[in-house]
Amino acid sequence: MRPPPPTLLPPLLLLLSGFGAAAPPADSLAQLPTPGNLKVHLYNAQQALSWEPVSLDSDPRLVVYQVQYKYSTSSNWYDVNKEDSKVDCTNLTRTECDFTANSLSEGFPRRFNISLRVRAKLGGLVSAWATAPWFEHYRNATIGPPENIRVTPEEGSLIIRLSAPFDVPASEAYFVYYVYYWEKAGDKQVTDPFESNFITLNDLKPLRVYCFQVQAKLILTKENISRPGHLSKISCSKTAADASVKLQQDILAAVTTFLVLSVVVGSCLFLVLKYRGLVKHWFHSPPSIPSQIEEYLKDPAQPILDALDKDSSPKEDTWDSVSVVTFPENEQEGTPQSAWNQNTEPSHQPTEGVL
Repeated sequence: MRPPPPTLLPPLLLLLSGFGAAAPPADSLAQLPTPGNLKVHLYNAQQALSWEPVSLDSDPRLVVYQVQYKYSTSSNWYDVNKEDSKVDCTNLTRTECDFTANSLSEGFPRRFNISLRVRAKLGGLVSAWATAPWFEHYRNATIGPPENIRVTPEEGSLIIRLSAPFDVPASEAYFVYYVYYWEKAGDKQVTDPFESNFITLNDLKPLRVYCFQVQAKLILTKENISRPGHLSKISCSKTAADASVKLQQDILAAVTTFLVLSVVVGSCLFLVLKYRGLVKHWFHSPPSIPSQIEEYLKDPAQPILDALDKDSSPKEDTWDSVSVVTFPENEQEGTPQSAWNQNTEPSHQPTEGVL
């Protein structure tokens, strides 16, 4: 938008500035119905004007609309065009003109009183101008709730991060935030105002569910004016445990684990002792086929007796021989009754006195 003129201008400047303004047609030339039900929409940074459509039953052509604006410090009206407003609302086919700024340097200045008007056009026919009431954005805009609300549980606290409802120049205004919070099924409390987008709710009970809503309030820097906004949706979060509660939880978990393992091991031992016969039967290895029969099964042509006699002769064993030497009874005095002679050499034939 072009900058607003000063409050007081010399008559010559007022006369010159009126040359570029569009002059409304005389009421006698108005031949179309006037657009009705004008509404100015101001929500956060949004600026828009809407109206009811105009139509002629006898003319099938499409009606277009022209929108103009002026500041309270001037008597001149200006077209809402791309050159001045970044928006073209001189020949609209829709019944809304959106002036919402893409940046803080665009759109209508938020600290000035502005008036808007619209008329319908159809070929050479025009309607009378319909004028909307004056508005100042900061004073009349509806302030929405904070945006992008995120919560992080901590030990006995909640950390809330958020964004402002819309951007404002620091030289003109700023936001403060109030948090309404309560323990589930508890009384609602409200914090002192926070000017930061980083809010910490302290002194909360650990491992409890808390719900909260956040409200933004717009404060005008050079004026004693504040505009409260809407509350955010209800959000709930559970606080984290503090150090003592964590220790108790760890101890309880360890004891519970030990008891569960004890019960499991005891149950298994009891079942094994009670059903040990069945367990031995389950784990007993199945009987194996003798090697001679297995050889016969591999070669049925071989006689069964030869298969049984094959490798059936006992293998030579190795043992130690023991000799017993006896003496006559009359020679027993002074002489040992027996002497043991151990022979480590293997022997395969029985000898006298060998056991």
